[in-house]
Formats: sequence, C-alpha cells, structure tokens
Amino acid sequence: MKRLFVAIKINPNKELLRVYNEIRRRCHAGKIKWVDVNLFHLTLKFLGETPEEDVNTIANVLKKVAASSPSFSFDLKGFGIFGSSYRPRIIRANVENSMQLKAFGNTVRNELEKAGFPSDRQNFVPHLTLGRIKFIQDKKMLQEIISEFQLVLFQTVRIEEFILYESILHPSGPEYVILEKYKLS
Repeated sequence: MKRLFVAIKINPNKELLRVYNEIRRRCHAGKIKWVDVNLFHLTLKFLGETPEEDVNTIANVLKKVAASSPSFSFDLKGFGIFGSSYRPRIIRANVENSMQLKAFGNTVRNELEKAGFPSDRQNFVPHLTLGRIKFIQDKKMLQEIISEFQLVLFQTVRIEEFILYESILHPSGPEYVILEKYKLS
C-alpha cells in the first residue's frame, strides 16, 4: 500500500516566506505543527492508502487530465482558518482568482472517481496549509493576525504541472516522494 495524493507544488516567493515567518513568530505561544516550506503544496485529491497495483490506473487518469488542461494562474492572498474561531484547526493561505483552479481540481477528482477512486464528499476548497493547530492559547491574537493580512497578496502562482506524490510518514514529519509529474497542455 502507498499513501498517495495529487497536488500542485508551491515554491514560495520572498513575500510568502516573510509573512509565513511573521505569523510563526507571532503564534509562538501555541502548539502548532508548521508545514516545512519545502513541502508547500495545494492538494487536489487525497487518495490515502492505495494498493500498489492501482498506481498505473491513477497515472493514466492523470495523464489524460493533463493532456486536456491548459496552464493557469491563481493568487495566494490573505490568511484563513479551518475550524471555528473557538477551535481553529488549520491556518491556511487563501486562494483567489481560482475559477480555473477549482475547475481543474474538480476535473481531477471527477476523473479519478470515474476510475473507481471515490470522492471524499467534501467540497474542493483550494488552500495552502501553513500549520496544524494542536492548541493555541490566544485565539483573539490569531484572529487579529488573520485580519491584519486579509488583503495582502503573498504570491501569484503559475501552474504548468501537477504531481502524484507518495506520503511516507515519519516521527520527524512527512516525506513526499514524487511518483510522477504531469505537464499541462
């Protein structure tokens, strides 16, 4: 079995790194598992534990999607959270100008579902996960930071490829192995 997901690699620019480090510094009192900047990605479809014999089927579906999909851009702008303001779970960078990204993500999910890899029934909400919150003492301060950066454009991302990853979990954190890259048409 391989733990698989389909994603877009995000190579952070200086502004995104600056703001990411600022929010990390200001949220130091919480217990937050911050994402390594080298592992930044935007998940299109999490496949989870997948039999190795299914990898070729997945690869063929993704090749077909890539061949019929043009490259596109979107913006990373502002912060948000998943969860409630009382119990925040994820700190994320929001995605804007994402109509093409949403359509592309839905195409990936729909084509994989047709091939027998069921959808997880959640709506596709494009985002860049920055940190997973275990505990945060000052929730008001987190809301203030999110509000402060709400209108800040961190980065425009041009997408010309996407990736099938294997995620190998280690006590020190995940390792993402690239199984295949798919160039958009």
